[in-house]
Amino acid sequence: MSTPNFKRTKYACYFAYLAMSSVFSLPPILFMTFREMYGISYTLLGTLVLVNFTTQLTVDLIFTFFSKHFNIKKVIRVMPLITSTGLLIYALIPTIFPQYAYAGLVAGTFVFSIAAGLSEVLLSPVIAALPSDNPERDMSMLHSLYAYGVLMVVCVSTAFLWLFGNENWMYITLFWAALPIVCSVLFFLSPIPDMNLSHESTTPDTAKKRTFALFLCVMCIFLGSAAENAMTNWISGFVESALQIPKVWGDILGLALFAVLLGLTRTWYAKYGKNITTVLLLGMIGATCCYLVAGLSNTPILSLIACILTGIFTSMLWPGTLIMMEENIPHVAVTAYALMAAGGDFGASVAPQMLGIVVDHVAVSDWAAQMSATLSITPEQFGLKVGMLTAVIFPLLGTFLLIYVKRYFKKQKQMQ
Repeated sequence: MSTPNFKRTKYACYFAYLAMSSVFSLPPILFMTFREMYGISYTLLGTLVLVNFTTQLTVDLIFTFFSKHFNIKKVIRVMPLITSTGLLIYALIPTIFPQYAYAGLVAGTFVFSIAAGLSEVLLSPVIAALPSDNPERDMSMLHSLYAYGVLMVVCVSTAFLWLFGNENWMYITLFWAALPIVCSVLFFLSPIPDMNLSHESTTPDTAKKRTFALFLCVMCIFLGSAAENAMTNWISGFVESALQIPKVWGDILGLALFAVLLGLTRTWYAKYGKNITTVLLLGMIGATCCYLVAGLSNTPILSLIACILTGIFTSMLWPGTLIMMEENIPHVAVTAYALMAAGGDFGASVAPQMLGIVVDHVAVSDWAAQMSATLSITPEQFGLKVGMLTAVIFPLLGTFLLIYVKRYFKKQKQMQ
């Protein structure tokens, strides 16, 4: 019997991650448009992010406990079609029924978030299961394509909105809804490898150590994802409103350059990277500094640079934690990837929502009115800066956690 050629499978996974980036990067670009056209508050905009990642979290947990009950190969092939369906709902309901615009955005977000959760749970273990001379490189490359997808979505969407107006946002959304259909075709034409659905049998002592090690990795990916996604989801609005940079340039100089640095750093690691735990620690430290500068600086260009540089420091915090797990916990199963995705999605849901709540509450406070007058900015701008300072808690806690994790895994290896 001939060995399947998985080359096309790898490319299908890569393209799926590229296409999936639209469900993460398009909504933040449209946040200010939704606020202007439909009067949606910052808190409700943050709630859309919460719905996105909470849905993904639910999918992650379902696969954590019930992965054996699914036909994994069929799910992989169908999930891009779910993405397209969600984006169609997202675009059409607010257009046809503007009085129910927010309900349509929530419904569309819920549907395409199901597919996003499935992709995070299943694409990484598919790549890990493929025959490869350098699995670390393949994993890092998979996640780097997400960043390049963000860049593509930001540049094309921003150019479209600039040329045709924000009121035509639904047409660019329909365009992005078409790409996942190509992914589904590729998966139907590609062999899907068998994947491990359960951990190897271990002694109670070993199982306890594996569980604790996995818990540490889940906490790392939670804080890393929070650090990345707080900036990813709010950099466009922060640059436009807090720094008073025009939207078209804010999106290109902010979110697009953030994505470029995110992708280039992941690509660099795929080719040259090593010592992943040290890389993660340095990333957390760098992200902490960037959030502090973005929130504290009164110089718009300095704040913008800090926001952009966050892309370098947060680039490996999600895929790097998966690599760290694979290096320190042998024979991980789909359930472990699902649990890691749950941790990442929980961080990605908590951080943007928290930032939105902080902005709304601070902006209407007497304190904001006094401070904004002193700083010669609006209360809303002041609230956005306070939101950035609040988000620093995630990479700061991640720094302390990774110092412990680095020592813990080093000690475990010495005991073996």
